[in-house]
Amino acid sequence: MTARRTTACAALALGLAGSLALTGCNSSKTHKSSSSASKSKHRIVGGAAAGAGAGAGAGAAARRNGRTTSCSLSTSRLQFNQQTGPKGYVSVRYRNSSSTLSCTLYGAPLLSFNQAKTPLPPVKEGWSHQVTLRPRDTAYAVIPTNTPAALGTRQENVAVRFARSTGSPVTFDFAEKRDVISVGRSKVSDWNSSLSGARLEAGVGN
Repeated sequence: MTARRTTACAALALGLAGSLALTGCNSSKTHKSSSSASKSKHRIVGGAAAGAGAGAGAGAAARRNGRTTSCSLSTSRLQFNQQTGPKGYVSVRYRNSSSTLSCTLYGAPLLSFNQAKTPLPPVKEGWSHQVTLRPRDTAYAVIPTNTPAALGTRQENVAVRFARSTGSPVTFDFAEKRDVISVGRSKVSDWNSSLSGARLEAGVGN
């Protein structure tokens, strides 16, 4: 009787020990798994935050590089050239000399030759558009001189202003630039991204 009781107690003790060991093992696995999941979760959240930060930085840089402003007026950015003949014209060339920023020209240039009180009227009344120039790009406006009245006489200088600009005009001196420019009763086209487009608007295109 005593021997059977001892054997039963030993078996019960062994069973309890195995159960406790199994419980401890399972608890260890659960803790380890939970810890790994927590670490994994932190890694994912951290990566998403880093990606969002990088994306925001790239977006801000793109906005900085893509911003535009009204084009700056100076005689160094302007060039005048005369073509004579049945489809004669004077071209006005503007260059965005910035290496980093785009700029926008609106409507037609305001050109007052030899201190005229009013600038040349636009070729097309009510026709006004804008041209955005990337760094180092150029734009053109054209003054038709294909009739004796439009050809007029030789000009000494021209005061230039830009539409929508509140700044003072700049004076382009033709003698100083060694240019010979003759303009009479004529008009001027809007700014165009190409010379051919400006000529077409002015009525002296091919």
